[in-house]
Amino acid sequence: MKHGAAGVCSGHVGLEPGFELRLMMARIIHWFRRDLRINDNSSLYSACQQASEVMPVYIVSKWKGTHPWTGANRQEFLCGCLESLARNLEQIGGRLIVRSGSPVEELVRLAHETRAEAIYLSENYSPYDRAIEKQLRDAANAKGIQVRAFRDTVILAPSEVLNHKGEAFRVFTPYAKAWQQHTKPPLTPKVGRLATPSDVQSDPLPTLAHWDMRSEAQILPAGEKAGRDRLKQFLRSAIYGYASQRSNLSASGTSRLSQDLRFGTISPREILAACEKLVGECSAAQRRGIHTFINELVWREFYFQILWHFPHVLDRDFRPEFSGLQWDLDPAKLQRWGEGLTGFPIVDAGMRELNATGYMHNRVRMIVAMFLTKDLHLDWRQGEKYFMRKLVDGDIPANNGGWQWSAGTGADAAPYFRIQNPWTQTADYDPDGEYIKRWVPELRDVDPTRFTRPPEEKLAPGYPLPMVDHARERQVALERFRSATKFSQRDELKRPAGREKV
Repeated sequence: MKHGAAGVCSGHVGLEPGFELRLMMARIIHWFRRDLRINDNSSLYSACQQASEVMPVYIVSKWKGTHPWTGANRQEFLCGCLESLARNLEQIGGRLIVRSGSPVEELVRLAHETRAEAIYLSENYSPYDRAIEKQLRDAANAKGIQVRAFRDTVILAPSEVLNHKGEAFRVFTPYAKAWQQHTKPPLTPKVGRLATPSDVQSDPLPTLAHWDMRSEAQILPAGEKAGRDRLKQFLRSAIYGYASQRSNLSASGTSRLSQDLRFGTISPREILAACEKLVGECSAAQRRGIHTFINELVWREFYFQILWHFPHVLDRDFRPEFSGLQWDLDPAKLQRWGEGLTGFPIVDAGMRELNATGYMHNRVRMIVAMFLTKDLHLDWRQGEKYFMRKLVDGDIPANNGGWQWSAGTGADAAPYFRIQNPWTQTADYDPDGEYIKRWVPELRDVDPTRFTRPPEEKLAPGYPLPMVDHARERQVALERFRSATKFSQRDELKRPAGREKV
């Protein structure tokens, strides 16, 4: 892969030519969002280069109790990340300033209090974040305060990787090929020193009590050091076998970096650079594992660009021909799925892992998502929200993309007729039943071969029989998808000539 020339502002979104030559400012606010680190943080680094004093700030949301798109697991990890960030900033002479409330109001108020001349931030790409950034620009510019956005959440911005017509890619493979051809931005130097005014008021670091929440799961250690340690551990060995071992449920074949990417305790640029360095130091067989892992970084960016160019996916199917698909409304089935009591051991193991740890193996995420949508015929949006409330690494672009992929309604989705069989998936990826027995203890003494086919009687006392017949529900799902497609085609034939497709 090609990399751009080194420079403080090289490859940064939102900087016009010559910006780096401007005179030093007295004070700049750096707004931390999804970049909770001091390594390879171009926004923070540029603020330190351009100002005598920098005020690193995090704005804590003020909602209480429940939230449709997050839960205690992710908020607990966030608290740990902020504690780590505060310590790291203190070690280089700075201080994390915490405020609570509306980001726009609090940032403009802080700029007024401290006479800051600019607010620097890392671009985010959801519709909500884009709206907030626009509101902030309008409010700040009205008071003579500059707002500068940098690209730190992704390697390549959603607007950079386009097809030959200048349009967004809808399919992953051509997107990935184009992504590979683009020049990648260089790493930004670690911030070594910054000065923060000592008299700026700050709220305490948040705890779960701030949101009226309590800890729900045993989550991974949070913060920049923990993320970097996970990366080092993965690069020592597991990455070389990633291509063959990533779906093996009994092996430690994954990176476990997803929550670190979600909160920006480590940058995707740094992960890519570390992988590329290894490519030149290993065998062809080992390189296959590295390239397979890099491809997962590209998938992440593909879903970011889908959300950027097609924001309607948050509410509707990416593929409009399935907008009339029939979904059942059955809270009891949804509850059994969520509690891991479906009678399908691989599904129940996955849901119990999620509930206990705030994490689920990616292979199992596909299995449980297809089970919800194709076996229980429940709307993918219900599963999407459940995941977002439970996952420590819950990230709207990837979560939405993954759920629509599994449901067969999204960008680059699995064809609707490709429906995973939980029994054969178990035989392929957990043949010895290690994963299942770890998370479903009532099955600990059961012969694992019984997990690979529908049981004729209960597998163990207290464990339920399968709540549905997979073979039968597969046929129901196929018929519903075929019907939705037929209705869509019929509507298309009725469409007046010359009218654009929605």
